This record gives sequence, structure tokens and C-alpha cells, in this order.
Amino acid sequence: MTIDRFALGCGNFGGIGSAPAWFGKGDDEPAARAVMDAAWELGVRRFDTADAYGGGASEAWIGRWMRATGHRPQITTKTFNPMHDGADRGLARDRIRRQLASSLERLGVARVELYLAHEWDDATPIGETVAAFEELAATGTIGAWGVSNVDAAQLAACGRPAAVQNSYSLLDQRDAAAVLPACASAGITYQAFGPLCGGWLAGRYRRDAPPPAGSRMTMRPEPYAHLATPRIYDALDALTARAADHGVSLAGLALAWLLAHPQVTTIVIGPRRPEHLAPVREALGLRLTAAERAAYAQLIPAAGTASAR
Repeated sequence: MTIDRFALGCGNFGGIGSAPAWFGKGDDEPAARAVMDAAWELGVRRFDTADAYGGGASEAWIGRWMRATGHRPQITTKTFNPMHDGADRGLARDRIRRQLASSLERLGVARVELYLAHEWDDATPIGETVAAFEELAATGTIGAWGVSNVDAAQLAACGRPAAVQNSYSLLDQRDAAAVLPACASAGITYQAFGPLCGGWLAGRYRRDAPPPAGSRMTMRPEPYAHLATPRIYDALDALTARAADHGVSLAGLALAWLLAHPQVTTIVIGPRRPEHLAPVREALGLRLTAAERAAYAQLIPAAGTASAR
């Protein structure tokens, strides 16, 4: 069985996202290989990475895993952030071409299926960035290009990317107002990262209890600190009860909620261990109605969350 709606997020391989301060503090290579093995066995055939994840370790480990196993997932990678402490960042034409070449070398492939601008670059004209992506698509080194971490105005300035990848979950519904409708209108696919919101929708954080060691709230709490309020804990309690009614975990319900969204084409999951894939199985077995999806969305107080990549 192949699972088309999920992609394996590899931002924890060798680091925690793109922050140089966390390079070397994420999953080691054996742990990453175990997750890739489990995801492939489950049927996940899309892997999502970035040049800056783990300072290049994520791409390199995916490449070694592919050569060792003979498996070839569809690959999304991204560029913008520095790969080490320093000023080398952005979406200038020459940098994009240089960074893609280094990504292809680490991955050991001749092309990637999707190449994303990881962040918005105020220092580079968007026309220059788009032209660079279009040139790469014309040469066949990328199948398509897209953007990540953009708002509706930025998306409108990009012309016609193939995909948008933004944070979207029950606890982060900001894109529902403008970005999702814009994607639907233009025929742009929408990929949701952070579907469990740093563990908040996996039941990891309890009222009046310290966050567990090694969790996002102990390592990179800034994007999620605003969630530690009585109203959010009340909403999570209500969602946990609804999940139990369906016979699934809170995480399974959160993923099923995204699966039920007609405009979400891909859900990027970031399991740290093979057993963290269990909610994917739960979600695949749960079909929420449009009414249920709307009701669960309304349980959440209005609150956004910053990007955590």
C-alpha cells in the first residue's frame, strides 16, 4: 500500500529544524534510518527535507539510506536558511543554484521532485527567485517549485508556484482565512507541516506539569509558548474526549482532521521513533464528516503559532 497524503518530515535528522544552535542535537543516523524504514514499510513514499536541516546531515542520511536500501522516495527539499553559523542565506539566483547542486550531491540524485523557498527573502526581488526556480525546472533538475512559510500577500507576489507548505493544524488555523482559499483558486497544492503542533496535539503537555524532557517545549518552546493557557488546555481536553469517542488517540484525531480537509493535499509528519507513526494508521482508518471537522475546529480558541522550522 502506498500512502499518498503523508510525507515523512526529516527535520529532526541531525538537528532540530534549521537552527544552527541545534545542529547535532536531533536524532542520530541509526534513529533516522529506523524512522525511514518504518515510514517506507507503512507506505509513505514522500520524504521532506531541507539543505539546512542538521547542517546538511538530513539530506546526506536520506541519500545514504536510499543507496543502502535501493528505495527512491519522491523528495522535497528547500533552501533559504544558513547551513552553519554565518550570513550565507537567502534566495538570490546564484545561491539557489549553488544550494541545489549541494543538495543533489548529498542526496545522491540527479533531480528532486519539489524544491521550495523555505522562507520569504526580503533582500532578494521575488522575480529573481521565481526566475531561478523556473530555470531549474526547465533543466529538469527539479520537477516543480514552491514556497513555504508565506502569507497570502507573499503568495500573490510569487505568481504560480506548484505548492505551498505552511504550518496548519487544529491549533494553527491561520491559513484558513486567506492562504487556503488562494491556493484553491489558483490550483496550487497545499502541504501542512506541524500537524501535531510540536507535540501539543499528541497529548505531550499536561496542565500544571512540566514538559517532558526532549520535547519541543524544552528545546524550542518559543513558537508554542502562547499555547500554555487554560483555554487551550480545556480545548485539548475536549478534543481528547472526542478522540476517545472515535477510538483513536488525540494525535490520530488531529491527523484525521487534516485528512478530512478538501484543500490539504499533503501532511508532513515528523516522527522521532517508529512507534510515532501509529497515529497515521489511526487517521487512515477514521473518516470525519464535514460537520465533525467544523465542530472540532470550533473547539479551539483563536490562536496562531509561529513557524518552527
